[in-house]
Amino acid sequence: MNKLIFLLFAFYLISLSIFSQEYHNYLEQVDRPNYWQQHVNYKMEVDVDVENYQYKGKQELVYTNNSPDTLRQVFYHLYFNAFQPGSEMDVRSRTIADPDRRVGDRISKLKPDEIGYIKVTSLLQNGKRIAHNTVGTILEVKLDTFILPGEKTTFSMTFDAQIPVQIRRSGRNSEDGVALSMAQWYPKIAEYDFEGWHADPYIAREFHGVWGNFDVKITIDNTYTLGGTGYLQNPNQIGHGYQDDVSNEINHKKGNKLTWHFIAPDVHDFMWAADPNYLHDKIEGPNGMTIHFLYKNKPEIIENWKKLQPKTVALFDFFNKNIGNYPYKQYSVIQGGDGGMEYGMATLITGDRNFNSLMGTTAHEVAHSWFQFVLAFNESKHEWMDEGFTTYISTLAMNEIMQQNKELPHERSYSGYINMATSGLEQPQSTHADRFEKNAVYSSSSYSKGAVFLAQLEYVIGKENVAKTIKRFYREFKFTHPTPNDFIRTAEKVSGFQLGWYLLDWTQTTNTIDYAIKNIEEKGNKTLITLERKGLMPMPIDFYVVYKDNTSESFYLPLQMMRGVKENPYPQLKRTVLSNWAWAYPTYTFEINTTKANIVVMMIDASQLMADIHLEDNVYESSTNSSENSN
Repeated sequence: MNKLIFLLFAFYLISLSIFSQEYHNYLEQVDRPNYWQQHVNYKMEVDVDVENYQYKGKQELVYTNNSPDTLRQVFYHLYFNAFQPGSEMDVRSRTIADPDRRVGDRISKLKPDEIGYIKVTSLLQNGKRIAHNTVGTILEVKLDTFILPGEKTTFSMTFDAQIPVQIRRSGRNSEDGVALSMAQWYPKIAEYDFEGWHADPYIAREFHGVWGNFDVKITIDNTYTLGGTGYLQNPNQIGHGYQDDVSNEINHKKGNKLTWHFIAPDVHDFMWAADPNYLHDKIEGPNGMTIHFLYKNKPEIIENWKKLQPKTVALFDFFNKNIGNYPYKQYSVIQGGDGGMEYGMATLITGDRNFNSLMGTTAHEVAHSWFQFVLAFNESKHEWMDEGFTTYISTLAMNEIMQQNKELPHERSYSGYINMATSGLEQPQSTHADRFEKNAVYSSSSYSKGAVFLAQLEYVIGKENVAKTIKRFYREFKFTHPTPNDFIRTAEKVSGFQLGWYLLDWTQTTNTIDYAIKNIEEKGNKTLITLERKGLMPMPIDFYVVYKDNTSESFYLPLQMMRGVKENPYPQLKRTVLSNWAWAYPTYTFEINTTKANIVVMMIDASQLMADIHLEDNVYESSTNSSENSN
C-alpha cells in the first residue's frame, strides 16, 4: 500500500469540506429528575513549618447528604500516607512490569523525616467525638449519628502532617527546585454517589471529589510566595505581587509568618504551591478573568515563561469558543510537581523545559479545567474521558494557536491506539485506572484511545455534530459528575443517531475495527465491489473512488444499528447512499456503474478518522497507477 495515496487523497477531500464556524445552541435543557450529588463546605487552617516540612491543621467540614440513602459511615482520603515504605503505591510501583520512572523504588527508600503522612488527631461529629481508623490512605469513620437523606452534619477535625520528599505530583523540593507542591495535602472526604462510596486507596493515579466550597487559611514563612486554587482574600496584607497598591511595602523578614486566605467556590479539590524564589506575573484573560504565572527566578527559563503568557490567553479563548465559557475569575499556571497535573483553577507543571513542551503541557492542563474540573468525571473509573477529551481538544488548540497546520492533527493519538490494539496487551477502557497490567497500556488507553473516541466520532456522526455535542454536553452537565452514558446520549440528541453500540464496543471491550476491500469483479460494464468486516467492532463505511477522468465520488454504507444516515462530509463530492450493512453479515457487495479499467484508486475512509487497525487492505490501486507511483 502506498501511504502517499492515503495522504494525498485525504488532503484532497479535506479541501472540499466546508464546516460552519458557529454552532446553534439547543434550547432543550438536560432532564435528570433523579440526579443528585453530595455537597461539602470546607473551612481549613494550617500552620506550616518550612524548616521540618510539617504542618498542623484544623478542618471544619459541613456535609450535606443529598442522596436518598441513610449514611452510616463516611471515608476520608489521606493521600500523603501513600509516600511511606510498604504502602500500596510503593509495592505496586515495585511490582508492576513498567513502573513510572518518577516513582520506581524511591518510596521504599524514604527515611522517617522524608515520608509523607496525615495523622488525624481528633474527629468530632456535631461536637461529639467519633471513632475513626486509618487504613493506608483511607480514614474509616463509623458514625454514631447517621446522616439521613437531606440532612447536614458537621465534622470537626485536627490533624498533623508531614510533606513528603517530592515523588509523585506533590511534595517538597521538586526536581525543578520548587519548595512545596501541595496537592492531595488535606483530609479529603470521599465521594458518595449512585454507585456508593468511592473510597479508593491512593495507589497510582486519578481522583474523584465532592463538589463544594473551600475557605482555606495557610500560615507560612513570609518569604514564601503562594498560588493555587481559589481567590486570595487579603492581597494587601500579603504583597508578593498580589496587592492592588504596588507601592504598599510589607515586611518579609525571614522567620515571620503571614496567613494567606483563599476562598474557592464550586470546586471539588484545593491545591496550592509555595516557594521563596517564585516570580509572579499576572495577565488579563478573557471575560475579565486574571491568569497568574508563578515560576522560579532562573534566568534560563524566564523567557519561555514570558512567551507562555499571551499564548495561555489564546488557549482560554479557544476553549471558551469550542467548549463553553470558563466559569471562574482566575487561573494559575504554577511551576511545581513532577510533570503536569490539573487542579481547580490551577495547574502544577514542571517549568525547566523547551518552549514547545511548556506550551503543550500548559495547553493540556488548561483544557482539564473543562474536562475534569467543571465536568467532574470519576477519573478512577472513566479516566479515558478526562484524559482523552482533554487530549482531543488541546491537540486542536495547539494546531491552531501554534500554527502547526496539521491536516490530521490527531495522527499521534491514532498511532498510539493502534500500536496498543495490535500488541495483544490492551484492556477495556472500563478497567479501573489502578488495575491496568502495565502503565503503558493505561496511558495509551486513556490518552490515545480516549482522544480517538472523539476524533472517530467525527467520522461516525460528522465533525459539526461532534462540535455541537461537546458544547451541549458542557452546558448541560457542568458542575456535576457526568458519566460516559451522559455523553453518548447527548451525542444521540444532537445527531439523531443511535450510538450505544459505539460507546459499548469502544470503551467496554477490546473489539477492533478492521475492514477490507475483499474482492473486485467486473460484470459487464459494471464493477462489483465486495467489502469485508474482519474485526468485531461495527462501523458505517465511507467508500471513495477516483476515476481516470479525474472525477471522484463516494458511497456511504450506513450501519444498520446506527439507524440513520450522516450528512455528506464532502458536499462538493457526489455521494450515493447504499442500503444498510447489518453487523452480523461479514461481507457486503455493491456495484459501480463503470468498468474496472476506468478506476484509478478506491479507498475505505480516505479521511483516516476511522481507527482501522490494518490500513493496508483498505486501498485498491489500478496496476497502471501502481506502476506510475513506483517510478
